[in-house]
Amino acid sequence: MMTTISADRVKELREKTGAGMMECKKALTESNGDFEKAIDCLRQKGLATAAKKASRGASEGLVSSYIHMDKIGVLLEVNCETDFVAKTDDFKGLVKDIALHIAAANPSYLSHEDVPQDIIEREKDIYKAQVANKPPQIVEKIVEGKLDKFFSDMCLLEQAFVKDPEQKLKVKELVTEKIAKLGENIVIRRFVRFQLGEKQ
Repeated sequence: MMTTISADRVKELREKTGAGMMECKKALTESNGDFEKAIDCLRQKGLATAAKKASRGASEGLVSSYIHMDKIGVLLEVNCETDFVAKTDDFKGLVKDIALHIAAANPSYLSHEDVPQDIIEREKDIYKAQVANKPPQIVEKIVEGKLDKFFSDMCLLEQAFVKDPEQKLKVKELVTEKIAKLGENIVIRRFVRFQLGEKQ
C-alpha cells in the first residue's frame, strides 16, 4: 500500500534539507513517509553530488574574524567557487559557525594530513608504551584507535561540531552538507586562533 505524502510534509523536508521539491517528494515516497529515513536518503544523494563538486577550484569566499569576550580571537579563510555564493546568508553563516567552533574547540591543525609526521610517530610511541603488555596484533588496533581519537581532538575537520547537540556531526560533514545545499565546492583554507596571554 502506497503512503500518501502531503504537500506540507514535502515542504517541511525541503526547509530542513534545502533539497528540491521533487527530490523531497521522491525521498518521502521511497521511505514510505518516514521523515528521518527521507533525510538520510537526501543526504546520501547530496553527499554524492557534493563529492563530485569537491574537486572543483575554489578561489572566492570570505576572510572572517570572531572575538570571544575580548579573550579569544579567530581569523579564518573559507573559500567557495563564486562571489555570488560567498555573499549568501548560508555561506556567511557557515563561516561564522566554523570561526565560533575554532574559538571553542581550539584545534591545532586543519586536517590529519597537516599533522607533522614526527608528532604522529611520537604519539604512536606513547600509545605503544601504554599497552606494551598486550599481544602485538591488539597493540596495533589500540594504537590505531588512539590515533583516530588524537586526530578527532586536534584536527578541525575531524572534530565534532560544537553546535551539534549530539556531537555526531564532524566539521568536515558540516562543510559537505553545505556543498550539497549550495552547489559549489567549499574549502576551509586556513585559520589562526589567539588566546590572551598564550604564546604562539
